[in-house]
Amino acid sequence: MEKSYLDMELLRFTTAGSVDDGKSTLIGRLLFDSKSIFEDQLDHVASSSKKRGLEHTDLALLTDGLKDEREQGITIDVAYRYFATPKRKFIIADTPGHIQYTRNMVTGASTANLALILIDARKGIVEQTCRHSFIASLLQIPHIVVCVNKMDLVDHSEEAFEKIKSDYKDFAAKLDVKDIRFIPISALNGDNVVNRSENMPWYEGATLLNTLETIHIASDYNHIDGRFPVQTVLRPKSDKYHDYRGYAGRIAGGIFKKGDEVTVLPSGFTSKVKQIHLMEEEIEEAFAPMSVAMTLEDDIDLGRGDMIVKTGNQPNVSQDVDVMLCWFSPQGPQVRSKYTLMHASNEVKAMVKNIHYKLDINTLHKEESYDKITLNDIIKVSLRTTKPIMNDSYRKNRSTGALILVDEATNETVAAGMIV
Repeated sequence: MEKSYLDMELLRFTTAGSVDDGKSTLIGRLLFDSKSIFEDQLDHVASSSKKRGLEHTDLALLTDGLKDEREQGITIDVAYRYFATPKRKFIIADTPGHIQYTRNMVTGASTANLALILIDARKGIVEQTCRHSFIASLLQIPHIVVCVNKMDLVDHSEEAFEKIKSDYKDFAAKLDVKDIRFIPISALNGDNVVNRSENMPWYEGATLLNTLETIHIASDYNHIDGRFPVQTVLRPKSDKYHDYRGYAGRIAGGIFKKGDEVTVLPSGFTSKVKQIHLMEEEIEEAFAPMSVAMTLEDDIDLGRGDMIVKTGNQPNVSQDVDVMLCWFSPQGPQVRSKYTLMHASNEVKAMVKNIHYKLDINTLHKEESYDKITLNDIIKVSLRTTKPIMNDSYRKNRSTGALILVDEATNETVAAGMIV
């Protein structure tokens, strides 16, 4: 049983939506109805609900773990929960809905295979719906499931559901998402979450859990383009590894085999893979996202921040990159602003060369004229670095296409970026 559990497919998904759309309640309901909650957890939540004067058990408290969240009834931090069914394992990132915590949503969604976008059936599409949907598109999340929640508050109306579905499709036509599904639910009562709703016989689609169990999961990793960012050089001081000079890191893309012709960037020297070690064991090949140590047939001087790639398949090597940024700081960037740029295992100084536009989240209009850039804005910029970085577009490789900007004075992470 343990081996079959370890071999099960894993689906990572994130929840998103506006404040009070019911994200935490939905996750609580999903955990409760799939019998993934321990009795002591349920007793604790029931006790907390009673203290708050509620007549029912507030399942949202299962994910709202911070004291401030319980007091305010909102999600602030990203709450991760794990559960499994006989068909799949799941990691849930329950992300904040409030606009000031959008940066937490970016963090939670960055590794997701699927995004659950919640919409209040009474309110329809709001700004945060658009913002979170665009971020999901920007992060190349392949599947979006739109859950129209609180259907019990609109008398389980098919007309209300179809109106939201139509409005969302009109907006989503501008997004880069291929698979969008719609499910009418009531997280509070459990309609169409795990069990099919008797109140909405007009809905003939799958329940949420059935969708999560059966949706196709493609690999997150690019297994075509060989990318091995070097994190450190290994020179053990022992007789066993007397002349050993290994390069350790996590493979960011492709498959590496003994004897492969490789190029070291940015120097451009070429060699062949001599050995690949996984812990103490020598292996014949390695692929993303394995962490390994690699030796080369030639003695080449390289260190942290360099990259070993396949000779016939190389990334962009440039000091100029165009990036879509999710801005995390109240203080916006200016042309010639300087930051520390962290990319793969590389850390370099970078300057904002040009700010192309700010995106209007509601219309997806590119505003070339704007008043200022501040917290949660999404912008496109050109950056110039002090030394070349080896990169691919984010669409091609999530690992070598992502970066963050750090304020040199405060060490605050001010932006997360996707290379275009």
